[in-house]
Amino acid sequence: MRPLIGRSAAVLTRYFHTLRYLKPQQIGGRLYLRVYRPRLSQETRLERRRQARSLVEGRARRQTMLGADCFCFLNESGRLGRPEDWNNLGRGKLWLYNLHYFDDLNAEGAKQRRERHYRLIQRWIKENPPTRGNGWEPYPTSLRIVNWIKWDLYHSALSEAAIESLVLQLRWLRRRLEYHLLGNHLLANAKALVFGGLYFQGQEADEWLKTGLRLLHRELPEQILSDGGHFELSPMYHLIILEDILDLINICRVYDHSVPEEWLEKARQMLHWAAVMRHPDGDIPFFNDAALGGAGSFKALQDYAGRLDIDTPSETGGSVWLKSSGYLRFVCKDAVLFLDAASIGPDYLPGHAHADTLSLELSLFGRRVLVNSGTSVYGTGPERQRQRGTEAHNTIMVDDQDSSEVWGGFRVARRARIRHVDCVPEDGVAVAEHDGYCRFAGRPTHQRRIELREGSLAVIDTVRGSYRHCIQGSWHLHPDIDVQRMGERSSAGFLLRIPAGDEVREAALAVHGPVALTVEECTWHPEFGRVVPNKRVLFRYDGPLPVTVTTHLQW
Repeated sequence: MRPLIGRSAAVLTRYFHTLRYLKPQQIGGRLYLRVYRPRLSQETRLERRRQARSLVEGRARRQTMLGADCFCFLNESGRLGRPEDWNNLGRGKLWLYNLHYFDDLNAEGAKQRRERHYRLIQRWIKENPPTRGNGWEPYPTSLRIVNWIKWDLYHSALSEAAIESLVLQLRWLRRRLEYHLLGNHLLANAKALVFGGLYFQGQEADEWLKTGLRLLHRELPEQILSDGGHFELSPMYHLIILEDILDLINICRVYDHSVPEEWLEKARQMLHWAAVMRHPDGDIPFFNDAALGGAGSFKALQDYAGRLDIDTPSETGGSVWLKSSGYLRFVCKDAVLFLDAASIGPDYLPGHAHADTLSLELSLFGRRVLVNSGTSVYGTGPERQRQRGTEAHNTIMVDDQDSSEVWGGFRVARRARIRHVDCVPEDGVAVAEHDGYCRFAGRPTHQRRIELREGSLAVIDTVRGSYRHCIQGSWHLHPDIDVQRMGERSSAGFLLRIPAGDEVREAALAVHGPVALTVEECTWHPEFGRVVPNKRVLFRYDGPLPVTVTTHLQW
């Protein structure tokens, strides 16, 4: 009976620390969506608005439609053979969402698939009755509305049936806004209403436009931080939101609607943030939910902004502290390092957060060397839980527990708080501390000090507190990095061989302190649906606190 009571108390505690941060609006919004099913008027006689100019070419997406009924999303192929396949329970939710987005309408080589796209749209209308199934949920509805309108503005290809369907989709979306989630979902809803409100004319369309603009005016100042970062603190979602803002500027100009100066300023700030938060290979580091291919690259969005005559940032090659976001980038000769000294994100919206506080990533000689494990799945399964956990990142675990209590796929209960950050970017030095483990006996805290010099990196991890605890740290290596132990002792260092162009460069990694060292097989997840074998150096300590462990990397 006692273990059962203990488990019940733990579950209640987890729910309490999850729900206590929600806004009343989120709770009310969830109840509204569950209880209220508005009636959908079938009157669809709305006229399209006259264009003032052409839509500027946006970011071309990756081709996902491989045949008349064959698709590849998240590196997983599948067929749309039957009407019920739009809602196939054998497919993951995100895969099905992608099926309903219609991103391929504006993907590479889309012009050659125009007839195929036309038939697919007609099929969607026939096989997805209004308000039923995955395709009518607010988020895929929002993305599909934008994609259909873009496609018609580029090709004048929507049928009358498709235009009537657009009216129904917009009418439904207006009544199903995602106030229960807020964040990037509500921005996507607002964007779709602006697109629909400008594409159509009349009183109803004006109401869609007014609602979308009102939501954007309210949400953008909160969601875009003063340093330009998106407040969910995922580099991938940052790029998604940046593209949304560029699209909004684009559609306003098509219909000669005034573009708020705030949007232009946010776009410039976000471009600067994105320019800072990229490895020498041009792509994002993996903090929180992040994967390659989940958003446009910085280069693609920079080019898009240029076509919209938006000033793009000058080269940001030096060390930078993004104070509002909490990320730090250090650059010293051949080394580029990123440190996560950020919160997990907004308290009421931690769905894309990982327990990765004080984790870091490092590139040497233009190649990634130390990497967080990335994101390959959504959902609520054990692999999603593992990828969000502290052990999948380059940071410290205490007593085999996560620094923030991530659970349920997109939930967080108790969460790590940054207590202190001190940084001198030009000197390559930073010190940060978090309290994520203070819930344990002895109230452990983790402090990490970074010292990046020419040819060397020192990472000093100190766990303060009292009592006996198990401390574990991981250094996840990029799959291209070969690691060999130097010497036979368990505390010996490691030789890293780094392919750099036509050369193979070497670096020595050593961990000093009362720890046992091992090298383990692991996995890296650079894209959704991809699992790549790699290795990690693991160090463990079991004993009284405080304890200090120093990692040296020399090249």
